[in-house]
Amino acid sequence: MVRFRRFAVALALSISLVAAAPALAKAKAAAPAPTADLVKAVDIPYEAFTLDNGLRVIVHEDRKAPVVAVSVWYRVGSKHEPAGKTGFAHLFEHLMFNGSENAPDDFFEPLRQVGATDFNGTTFLDRTNYFASSGTTSACRGEFSRRGLQANGSTSADRTNYFETVPTGALDLALFLESDRMGHLLGAVTQEKLDNQRGVVQNEKRQGDNNPYGLLRYEIFENLFPKGHPYHHSTIGSMADLDAASLDDVKKWFTDNYGPNNAVLVLAGDIDVPTAKAKVGEWFGDIPRGPEIKAPATSLPTLPAPLAKEVKDLIPTTRIYRMWTMPGLNDAEAVPLQMAMSVLGGLSSSRLDNALVRKDPVAVSVSAGASPFEDAGIVLVQADVKPGVDPAHVAKRLDEEIAAFLASGPTADELQRATASYLGGAISQLESVGGFGGKAVTLAEGALYSNDPAHYKVELERLAKATPEQVKAAANKWLSRPAFSLTYTPGERTEGGENRGGAVIAAKGAPAVQPDRYWNPALGDVGPDSGIGAATAIADRSQFPAVSGLKALEFPDIERAKLKNGIEVVFARRATVPTVNVQVSFDAGYAADPHSALGTQSLMLSLMDEGTTSLDSIAFAEAKERLGAQTYGYADADETALGLFALKPNLRASLALLADYVRNPAFDAKELERVRAQQLNRLKAELNEPRAIAQRVLMPALYGAEHPYGIPPSGLGNAKAVTEATRDQLAAFHSAWIRPDNARIFVVGDTTLAEVKKELDAAFGDWKAPATAKPVKHFEIAVPAPQSRILLVDRPKSPQSVILAGKVLDVKGGDGLEVLRAANDIFGGNFLSRFNMNLRETKGWSYGVRTSVTGEKDRVSWIASAPVQADRTGDSIKELQSDLKAFLGDKGVTKEELQRTVNGSVRELPGSFETSSDVLGGLRAIAKFDRPDDYYEKLPATYEAMTPEALDAAARNALSTDDLVYVVVGDAAVVKPQLDGLGLPVETVSLDN
Repeated sequence: MVRFRRFAVALALSISLVAAAPALAKAKAAAPAPTADLVKAVDIPYEAFTLDNGLRVIVHEDRKAPVVAVSVWYRVGSKHEPAGKTGFAHLFEHLMFNGSENAPDDFFEPLRQVGATDFNGTTFLDRTNYFASSGTTSACRGEFSRRGLQANGSTSADRTNYFETVPTGALDLALFLESDRMGHLLGAVTQEKLDNQRGVVQNEKRQGDNNPYGLLRYEIFENLFPKGHPYHHSTIGSMADLDAASLDDVKKWFTDNYGPNNAVLVLAGDIDVPTAKAKVGEWFGDIPRGPEIKAPATSLPTLPAPLAKEVKDLIPTTRIYRMWTMPGLNDAEAVPLQMAMSVLGGLSSSRLDNALVRKDPVAVSVSAGASPFEDAGIVLVQADVKPGVDPAHVAKRLDEEIAAFLASGPTADELQRATASYLGGAISQLESVGGFGGKAVTLAEGALYSNDPAHYKVELERLAKATPEQVKAAANKWLSRPAFSLTYTPGERTEGGENRGGAVIAAKGAPAVQPDRYWNPALGDVGPDSGIGAATAIADRSQFPAVSGLKALEFPDIERAKLKNGIEVVFARRATVPTVNVQVSFDAGYAADPHSALGTQSLMLSLMDEGTTSLDSIAFAEAKERLGAQTYGYADADETALGLFALKPNLRASLALLADYVRNPAFDAKELERVRAQQLNRLKAELNEPRAIAQRVLMPALYGAEHPYGIPPSGLGNAKAVTEATRDQLAAFHSAWIRPDNARIFVVGDTTLAEVKKELDAAFGDWKAPATAKPVKHFEIAVPAPQSRILLVDRPKSPQSVILAGKVLDVKGGDGLEVLRAANDIFGGNFLSRFNMNLRETKGWSYGVRTSVTGEKDRVSWIASAPVQADRTGDSIKELQSDLKAFLGDKGVTKEELQRTVNGSVRELPGSFETSSDVLGGLRAIAKFDRPDDYYEKLPATYEAMTPEALDAAARNALSTDDLVYVVVGDAAVVKPQLDGLGLPVETVSLDN
């Protein structure tokens, strides 16, 4: 199950309004759905069987879409690594994507061909993603993007998993690939592949370390868990240990840990048990058992005395942590402790929020959470000090509030709100069969960690039955022990991450736990003979299985209606789970921000979260929590939207809250000072984050500072404007842009158009537009002629450089850019693209690079994004130029590349609209770009009509190598000499100029 945390909805959106709205009597009077009813709604039926070789198989049938989630979980993670081998589980996970004996090429190639979605591999503790969002640019603002090819992998302390969701007709192919790397891997593992992925992983480590708080993962685990404890070291490992990994190590790791008897396979979706038994037996039945795995010895440590440490980092304000270890996820006290942390600092109306952020605002933000792993876990409480307040005073107040909570415990009402909020998230996740958080994950976690695929029901029962007394007792038991107090203060780091992450930190501690199954060549130990040979093939592995029976996308029927005041409602029914998603969208976005007051809209949206004219900040948060609802605000370049996630039984009361939120924001002056401090803090944080810095420099350079898109894409604006903004200014902006004649309402969920129109009419139908004319955004402002140059931002001691390059295209988002986007996919738009395969897979200079055609409604841009190791900054720009020049020259799109792109784009469509939020995104894109309602159903014909010549022509017409503007954020002492040799003007800039 998902661990307790602040409930996050997939799309975050928010808005505000000052006009009169219906009274909230209905919301106040409506009783929320009983907890018992919500618990019953969380149900994942399954059947299980085990092959003779020990592979445990779990099958869940869900016929809502013609897709099957395939999820393979191995009980091996970083906790199984002995000293000197840190980072090994994660490094091996990377190698699992580099081909097997009967599928020697990249693992993602055949999956892309069949339109797989949500595919990945993971290893977990400080979760490490095989390819995270770092290779993309958030300048892709506004265009709805399908989930598509999510080539990924991650590793944890407790396990490594690999997953993909495929069209039903491609299930045999997915099982072929997964079984081939389980049973037929070693013949395909080479020194070259090991060396390459070692470089990729080291750049992944540099990329994480380079960010603010990037070294926090080392501080947590190295200080809470003693040297030798399996959780002591980071999953990413140390540079030295990664360098020391040998090919023999790799092969031994595989034979020791990757047997079928150490794995769980979950198939969830368009499949039944007889089909699963036949297919799994065919593909996995011939793989011999591996050695029996003995888990490393673990313990639940307690610090012998309070421990305090202070570190410096490029952060906006002092952050104060209090940390403890906690029992693992199977312990009966894990759930009560998570509930305690939700009440203390997880809910919007948490004790810490109310005390330290709202009533006595000494902190700009606070949080508390409990994260159980298999054998132990971490409780973490934190507070970000409000600028101007003495950190010592905040630390004292934080400790006082923790002590007060331990003394009083939670109230019954607080527990009800925590439970309802949690169950809302759990129910929403039932829509997805796979991915990072779908039903396959829930079943696999239960089977792997608790020997019970339905362990989530045990957790839910504990959740529903928890009493204030139980929760108080659990909190006192675990938080009354000595704490690790870590203080992060703004300043230059005194050390980097190059030497962190290994199992070598601590002055004196327990001897290292050495799993007796691991081969230690330093001692001359060759390990016991496992008796494992290559699998004897039963299935035909001479060629990939045929893909057949693929089904076309059936996008939900789109229905429309108008409210009494003329607001259009766009509706699609999705009844898979008892939830409803609503978004009120306005034609505004960050492009509507006054250029003299950038950041106005973000400040307005934040202030809207802090109460209405009838409910103050705390009461508004509590009302949502009781209903298991979430309102959320969001803006991109073009649109501002106000959203609601609601449980169906609580829809009426939730819509009343939404209407109050949209129409009656309080814009309380006291709350303004609080959210102003928060936005200034976020702004300072952005000015320390290398990618955000690059974006703030690039967009004005491309569009010009006066153009609506020539602004920092985060929308946070600048400190002067945020500092000077007044309540009346925010209310005026709200009145001008957030109005019924500028609105459209989108609804997707378990209701009908007639039902929801009735409720929306009651909530919004009497909302009248102001007499003033609607404002306009000035896209007629000319975009400056491109002047190719390099803008260098000095960020001393950065182990990586972030490179952005871009140009504004002479096309708009609604111009029909499918051919150009397909060409971009081939050059740099996905994992298998030329640019990424060169810099990541061939050169090993980056964790991942991407290019994109952005998604604004007016003129779009083409952006390349490349975080690379610092000593290869100049070389990486050369490679971008060389690759792009060749692509636009005599090495255009090949037939094979086109086939992969067309097949993948067409075949992924049925799996790309699996959830209500997916459908909601599709509806918004159809409306934004004035597309026909059958746009997605006709997309296959658009793709299938493409030719290499058409893609080449589109790329050559739009792109070139001689008009790109580059931004580089990195250590100028290391980088500038490299840039000076590229033949382009180099300008050293700062965010001030």
